[in-house]
Amino acid sequence: MSNTGFSSFVCLLLVSCICCSRAMTTALNQEASNDRPVIGILTQMVSDDVLKPWGKVFIPASYVKYIESGGSRVMPIRLTHTTREYENIFKKINGLLLIGGAVDLQKSDYAKVAKIFYQLALKANDAGDFFPIWGTCMGMQLLTVLVAGENLLTNTTAENIALPLNLTPEAHSSRMFQGFSDDFMKILTQEPLTGNFHHYGLEMKSFQENEKLRNFFSLLSTNVAENRAHFVSTIEGKRYPFYGVQWHPEVNRFQWDRKLNFPHSPHAVQLSSLLGEFFVNEGRKSSHRFDDPEEEDSSLIYNYTPIFTGNLTGYEQLYFF
Repeated sequence: MSNTGFSSFVCLLLVSCICCSRAMTTALNQEASNDRPVIGILTQMVSDDVLKPWGKVFIPASYVKYIESGGSRVMPIRLTHTTREYENIFKKINGLLLIGGAVDLQKSDYAKVAKIFYQLALKANDAGDFFPIWGTCMGMQLLTVLVAGENLLTNTTAENIALPLNLTPEAHSSRMFQGFSDDFMKILTQEPLTGNFHHYGLEMKSFQENEKLRNFFSLLSTNVAENRAHFVSTIEGKRYPFYGVQWHPEVNRFQWDRKLNFPHSPHAVQLSSLLGEFFVNEGRKSSHRFDDPEEEDSSLIYNYTPIFTGNLTGYEQLYFF
């Protein structure tokens, strides 16, 4: 190739990269125009024998209320559909919430179904079809497994404790915290507003040493576990609207077990409200929809009644399916 040809090729390559970069930035910051969003919440298998009489899969009601309070409706997603059925569901919902819990992050049905939606979301966002994913606790852990292609979790026990966040410089330019005032960002670092209920997590060292994770996610906050391990506590995708928190924003408003350290201060409630509204507003950027109003109505959580389980679990209410 001649020098002139090579120079032209380099220029073309640079222009292409710049255009792609601008297109992705525009997509991440596009206007929220869908006023009837539906967020899908992936169910989990019922493992406790005492709960099995009510159903095979469940969703804690606190996650449903968290999404509804942000201004969205909820569609429960079972673990027994075919890949084609999940592809059909994907075209109708405006985002996905991966809840906390305890399952195998590579072999369980929960992990396998989450991977289907993750791959669909990657492909859709690459094509300019906006689709956000939020992972809470185990949901965030699962996102790191999907991105890294392996399970890098280690013991980072922070069980039944509320913590302030150790924010990174990237937090202040993040999308997740863009609606937070400077004063509230300071409060996040001073007051224990985030409820932690986990035994495993992603150590900061593991994140920094893994190129896939480092290139995919911005690290927004860290915390220190009981064994002094520094773990990743908040992340967001650099090119994709994917978000993860190792802590539980939904408990601040919707869980009340006296034995569990749920933050209920005004600032804790405010944090939960801001994040719930943030993720729903991300869902408002998605143009996916149901074509059939009757199918839409029959698919929503309103068709089910939560069961009181506060005498059996740490959750006051569970939806069973």
